[in-house]
Amino acid sequence: MSLDLAKIRLQFPILSEFAYLDNAATAQTPQIAIDAVSDFYEDSNANVHRGLHPLAEKATEAYEDARQAISKFINSKYSEEIIFTSGTTESINLVARSLGESELKEGDKIVLTVLEHHSNITPWLQLKNRTGAEVSWIDIDDEGNLKMDELDSILDEGNVSLVSVTGLSNVIGVRPPIEEIIKKAHAKGAKVLIDAAQLAAHHKIDVQKLDCDFLAFSGHKVYGPMGIGVLYGKKDLLESMPPFQTGGGMIRSVSAESFTCADLPEKFEAGTPPVAEAVGLKTAIDWLSQFDWKDIEEHEGKLIELAIKELTSINSLTILCSKTENRKPKTENRSSSIGFTIDGVHPHDLTDILGEKGICLRAGHHCAQPLHERFNVEASTRLSIGIYNTEEEILKVKPAIEEAIRVFE
Repeated sequence: MSLDLAKIRLQFPILSEFAYLDNAATAQTPQIAIDAVSDFYEDSNANVHRGLHPLAEKATEAYEDARQAISKFINSKYSEEIIFTSGTTESINLVARSLGESELKEGDKIVLTVLEHHSNITPWLQLKNRTGAEVSWIDIDDEGNLKMDELDSILDEGNVSLVSVTGLSNVIGVRPPIEEIIKKAHAKGAKVLIDAAQLAAHHKIDVQKLDCDFLAFSGHKVYGPMGIGVLYGKKDLLESMPPFQTGGGMIRSVSAESFTCADLPEKFEAGTPPVAEAVGLKTAIDWLSQFDWKDIEEHEGKLIELAIKELTSINSLTILCSKTENRKPKTENRSSSIGFTIDGVHPHDLTDILGEKGICLRAGHHCAQPLHERFNVEASTRLSIGIYNTEEEILKVKPAIEEAIRVFE
């Protein structure tokens, strides 16, 4: 069945005021998830685990129910493979610190791509400085596709410990062939981390089918609250890794001389966890899961095709990765986001003018400077969609851009 957009949009009152096309930065949160966070603070607010009073037990149950929901959402084998973090950024830093410093040594290689968000770049560069490990890069072709032969060459050279790659570019919407990447990396003894910050809201994820070693995403990208994220890791890997942070909640015992860690998942959840946010995330995931992924992909695919058609009809506009004769990028393995530039109009000026008209796009390098350097541009404008967006909203963009261009002429 197709999506009932009118019914969906009723869950997002803020959408009556804006054409919100900045979903790659953060998605709006349905009222039911907002209410769940509020209800937790009103009825269940207590710290989790160890407390034996009714509120603590209620809060703990809600928190662990959220973990179960996330486990089901990405099909992890064990719920303790789900670690709650503050977001994708912390999740990747956790792996870089814990796995990286315990296993990587001088001469080992970490493989990245030019598609990556800074959150999947800077932790590895920092690890390089601390351990002497090397960072190798995979380039893209003019249509944004990874040059897989470069991955093959790097793997053949040996000493690759980890391949860390986005599941979906936050700038150009390209989806790398992550299943193929995982198989190739594993064949050479390398582990794989998938940055699913963008992927999780737009396409089904099955970590057991993918066989990835780690996967990270953020709550606020999948219609949940800010301040919470998820790290999935294979159980045996997480058990072998030292804790990322220490303190309350992650210990079994402490003496004057040493301490022992708690079992998973508490081992990686030091301090007071984001309990209310976890409750809100569970509610958002439950809400999203009522829809069929095929319906979501079909709806969003049509929106992206319409947006490309509209944007490419503007002569001075160039869509990144659109080196075809008709200036339209190929849409295979592409979804959710479109990055573009306009001759003579800075992205910040453009989005400012569009914002005054209630059209929300984003300007800048989108925390992907290596990708923009690949295109030889400093910044771009990005249009990014969500489940609740409509064709009518997309059709507002072209005339607003044309009016902005006239201002700068």
